Order: sequence, then structure tokens, then C-alpha cells
Amino acid sequence: MKNNSEIVDRLRDRIPTFKCTPGCHDCCGPVTTSSEEMSRLPVKTIAEHEAALDQYNCVHLGPNGCEVYEERPLICRVFGTTPNMPCPNGCRPEDMIDSKVEQQVHYYIKNTRQVLV
Repeated sequence: MKNNSEIVDRLRDRIPTFKCTPGCHDCCGPVTTSSEEMSRLPVKTIAEHEAALDQYNCVHLGPNGCEVYEERPLICRVFGTTPNMPCPNGCRPEDMIDSKVEQQVHYYIKNTRQVLV
């Protein structure tokens, strides 16, 4: 049986990538993520979290966009790769996410303890 770290890595590898509109952060907002994914992100203070939530932003959104892009949670990675969560700017990968992979991502999210980023 795979541990959560292996599951996250496998799912990340199966989510297609694409170029975003420079400066856009329409998909950035408070999201939940698994404890495994959270452990890969920099620790933020309670004050930083509260300030981000007051602006309805992700605590990892900086002046130049996502500050943790390479370690962003699965839910952030899926955004724009599926008709179920389209990019409002029309950005998308050449090939959208396989529906089985999308189901696996949502299954993982549903069945793991989630914490607010």
C-alpha cells in the first residue's frame, strides 16, 4: 500500500500543466489541502493566515503570484485542467486531465484530513 507522499507524487505527475496568464491569480484563494501537502509548504504565522483570509487570498500568494508554485496543492494543480474547474481566461493544457485521474484526485482530497492553507 502506498503512503500519502507517494500518492501525492503519483497524482502530481499525472496532472497536465499549462502556461497561465502572467500576473493572473484568479484561481488563488483559500483552499484546503492534505496534511502531507501542507508539510511541503513553508510555515506561515497566524497573523499571515489571518491577513490572507481577510483579503480572501491564499497565504502563499505574493506580489508576483504563487510563491509555492512547485509545491502547490493538488486542488490548485487541477484548476484549469478540467471542464469542471475551467480557467476564466481560457488557459488550459493541450490535453485535459484524464477523468480517472481527476476522480483519483478528488477521492484523495475527500478521504484525507484537510487543513486550510
